Formats: sequence, C-alpha cells, structure tokens
Amino acid sequence: MPFTPFHFGPSASVAFPLKKYLDIPVFVLANVVIDLEPLTVMVFSLPYPVHGFFHTLFGGIFIGALWGIIAYAMRNLLKKVMGIFHLNYNPKLSTMILSGILGFWFHVFIDSFMHADIKPFYPSSYNPLYQIVSTPNLYLICAILFIPAFIFYIKDVLAYNKSKVD
Repeated sequence: MPFTPFHFGPSASVAFPLKKYLDIPVFVLANVVIDLEPLTVMVFSLPYPVHGFFHTLFGGIFIGALWGIIAYAMRNLLKKVMGIFHLNYNPKLSTMILSGILGFWFHVFIDSFMHADIKPFYPSSYNPLYQIVSTPNLYLICAILFIPAFIFYIKDVLAYNKSKVD
C-alpha cells in the first residue's frame, strides 16, 4: 500500500480486541516495518521486486519473527511509549514473535488486494486476492477502520486510567 499509515486502522482494529493474544505495538508496527523492503528497493533503485520475499507469507515468518525479537530487545522503550499513550503493556517474547509474524501476514493480506507484484503464496506467483476489492474501496475500508481502532484505544485508555486510580 503506497500510504503505509493506512495499515494502522485495520491493524489496530485487530490488535486491540485480541490484546490477550497479541502484542499491540509489535503487531501494529509490523504493518509499517514490512514496508522498509519496498522503500529500500525504491530509494536505492535495486534490481529487486518492490514487493519481494518479505511480502509473502513464507518470508513473513522469518522477518516477522526477527521483528518480534528486535522488539523484545526494545521492550523497555515500548513499555515507556505505551505508558505515554496510557496503555498497559506486559511484553512476552513468545507473544512478540507471534505478533510480528501475524502482523507481517496481515500486511501482506491487505496489500495482496491491490498490488499485482505480490505473491502471497510464494513460490507460487498466484495471488487470488488481487483486485477482489478495488483500490479506492480498499483505501475507504482502511480509513473507516480507524474509527473502531480509535474506539478500542479510548476504551483501553479509560481502563488504564481507572486501574491507576484504584
């Protein structure tokens, strides 16, 4: 997706309700980190597909797990940032790795609707999702999903603030 921030609405709308099983910042940020691949290809004019190996479900396993491990190393920073956003945060390595992988997969899923060069089922070049949803409609869906993401966020902030008072 050329506008990576559009991934925040859908990813947060998934992560907040599943916070018992997912690490929210790792899952949400995985949806942004993955786009370092196309950014690198474009900035350095590399002879490599814009959406290459990491934009596949298979590649997402490796880079998502690596992202979870990197995030675990930064868990204290993430904990401070989550505190700034008034959100409880209790990082666990296994949850962070799983969230990294699932976050990358979620990004690949969304991008598969609009990018012809994405091969989600690599080594197969078949992309059954391509153009099932039009690009303008996909943008609209992603934009609309900021609403439930914001509602989930406010709900968690209220719970966080209530726990600080109790």
